[in-house]
Amino acid sequence: MSDTTINAVTGATIDSVEVSAYTVPTDAPEADGTISWDSTTMVVVRARSGDVEGIGWTYGPTACATLISDQIAGLVQGRSAMDVPGSSKAMIKAVRNAGRPGIAGYAIAAVDVALWDLKARLLDLPLHHLLGAVTTKVPVYGSGGFTTYDARQLREQLAKWAIEERIPRVKIKIGQSWGTETERDLDRMAQARAVIGDDTELFVDANGGYTRKQAIRVMAAAADLDVRWFEEPVSSDHLEGLREVRDAVAADVTAGEYGYDLFYFRRMCAAGAVDCLQADVSRCGGITEFIRVAAVAASFGLQISGHCGPHLHAHVAAAIPNLRHLEWFHDHVRIESMFFDGTLDPTGGTITPNDEAPGNGLTLRVADAERYRVA
Repeated sequence: MSDTTINAVTGATIDSVEVSAYTVPTDAPEADGTISWDSTTMVVVRARSGDVEGIGWTYGPTACATLISDQIAGLVQGRSAMDVPGSSKAMIKAVRNAGRPGIAGYAIAAVDVALWDLKARLLDLPLHHLLGAVTTKVPVYGSGGFTTYDARQLREQLAKWAIEERIPRVKIKIGQSWGTETERDLDRMAQARAVIGDDTELFVDANGGYTRKQAIRVMAAAADLDVRWFEEPVSSDHLEGLREVRDAVAADVTAGEYGYDLFYFRRMCAAGAVDCLQADVSRCGGITEFIRVAAVAASFGLQISGHCGPHLHAHVAAAIPNLRHLEWFHDHVRIESMFFDGTLDPTGGTITPNDEAPGNGLTLRVADAERYRVA
């Protein structure tokens, strides 16, 4: 770049922040151990500086879009496009009375992701290089296995990941009906192991559906299935329960997807509640905060795993030294593939952020998304 170009880029300001929401029906009925759903809503933010646009998004209610329009968009407009952490700090301060956890956290995340993408595009850099890549290949695990799936649906989904795409780790949902159908949970775990074979790691996610002793008994009953990852065996707020399960089972116990600030993640780590910390870019405040959360995990000798939204996480994951993997979640992979050009290929069990395209390497297919627009 010439000096004139560099000065123009580094002096760029955020000219506008636009938000829209899209609700996409699921391709089949879905449920985990504690809730069911038939659609997923994506809230998309488009931040502009001159003729350059950055894209960010979150998965949450349309109220996120309202909060962005009413409280956040005007706050960041006019700020430096280079100073994303400064915008993050301003957004967090602005939602103090609204309450940062929940909808406000989702809203901040979507804007933060858009601003990082905008900055990278202004600098004509792939986002992972702007953030400081430590790897070119980010491990993923196939995730879905909903409790509503029958044997055929579960077999086809698992075979696609483990056999067709050669992803060496896959996850299913258990804890059905708040832990009241443990025999079916065990049957489905056994079916999963039979489909994926001995060489693919089996992960399970109870979404907090069990009591702590029940979770321990389920893992004891499944000892021959070699479960490696036991996600939210009890509520993620029950740190003592997570620690008790962690101490009693061979599988790695993990939680953290509902964290919104550093204090939450620090408490979870300090309690010895998890073997691997989870965090979600779309909830914890975006890329800015995910980097800080990863540092908290590292200070306790823990790795971090990105929850859902794999294309939200791909570039920042490549810049995290203590990353374990990302969740290649069925719903979000499907929507991101429907809405964006430039999505990544998990074949072989890793994704590789685009080294050629600036920003996150994605292009929103506006016409394709429009049919699902709700706000």
